[in-house]
Amino acid sequence: MLRRIPDRNIWLIYGAIFLLGLAYGIAISLTAVFLDTRGFDKRDIGMLASCFALGIVVLSLPMGALIRRFSAKATLVLSLVGYAAAVGVFPFLPGFASIAAVRFLDGACSVGIWVSCETILLARSDQHNKAFVTSLYAVAMALGYVLGPLSAKGIVALSSMPAAFVVSCVISALSALLVLARLDRDPPEARAHGEAGAQGGAEPPASSAAILWRIKTSCFATFAYGYFQASVVLFLPLYLMASKGVTLEQTILIPAYFAVGMLVFTNVAGRIGDRRGHLSLMRALGVIGTLMILGFVYLDRYAAMCAAVFIAGATLASISPLSLALQGVVTAPRDYSRANSIYNVFYAAGMLLGPPVSSAIYQATDGVMMLYHLAALWAAFVVFTIVFAGDDPAARRGERARVGVPA
Repeated sequence: MLRRIPDRNIWLIYGAIFLLGLAYGIAISLTAVFLDTRGFDKRDIGMLASCFALGIVVLSLPMGALIRRFSAKATLVLSLVGYAAAVGVFPFLPGFASIAAVRFLDGACSVGIWVSCETILLARSDQHNKAFVTSLYAVAMALGYVLGPLSAKGIVALSSMPAAFVVSCVISALSALLVLARLDRDPPEARAHGEAGAQGGAEPPASSAAILWRIKTSCFATFAYGYFQASVVLFLPLYLMASKGVTLEQTILIPAYFAVGMLVFTNVAGRIGDRRGHLSLMRALGVIGTLMILGFVYLDRYAAMCAAVFIAGATLASISPLSLALQGVVTAPRDYSRANSIYNVFYAAGMLLGPPVSSAIYQATDGVMMLYHLAALWAAFVVFTIVFAGDDPAARRGERARVGVPA
């Protein structure tokens, strides 16, 4: 791996994102349960999650311009500090309005972290290793997600839920210090090289609409994942406790099984995607993941449900780094920050729509119908990847090879 990724800055981003994943894992595993104990109903919980997503939506597009103006490093440091502040004050806020404001800040800072990290990784990785690099990024995040819920369980047992959020704050602050002290400045020669390469290919500057059309399959993938992730994190634990007899202690570990699945398979998926094509693999993973979502309706044993969560993590979570790598392949380097901003708008839109729609379905019917509609979303994504299979350059090369046209 060191030979394939010689740039130490990529490894430093992995370390920072591991710490952030640990902080995320602690906070996310407790957020819904903490709000429930504070007396918020399912609709309130969904609306607060939408405030988080709204922060992502509002800041996604400006984030590309901020990175170009102030650098990815500066944006990343400030975003990490902002997230640390948001998660640290969260458990001590008095009511819905103040919590909603901090959840908005949480989302705004989170998108700054993601766009900055993705821009750095795509710019510093070569054309044949993008899924490999982004998959290790996802692995680093997943390691944090695995250890986060386990740490949260121990912290709550020894202290309290508010203390767990404070620990998350401290870890995020350490991540910011690591980036500030060790990450190199954005290399101007790398930007110049990307622009020269684009000019040398006689390619005119791409408009935002052209970039969006080029990355539409990646955008649908991240929309579906954001919608699914935001909905499942909040409502799957409540569904399992209400309908399957799962205890509170068991639900805290559910995100860890999802993250372990992601951890085990994401890098394998990245290597396969780099060799065989990103979009076709995303389609296959979407089919398997859809079946796992349906499995929650029919499975009753806790061990079987954990296995389904593990497989869902191995498939649906692996789609995210593949979609990011596909975006990096079809987009010119000079357009990475803009493409990442557009990409994260769709992720945020999924997170914005998922919780209120899921909570409305859950409250009006039951958890089963909520799961059915999540499965339908992923099924629609699978159909989309079939219709636009040619969006992946690997598919176009394969088609030319079948008809005997030189690549």
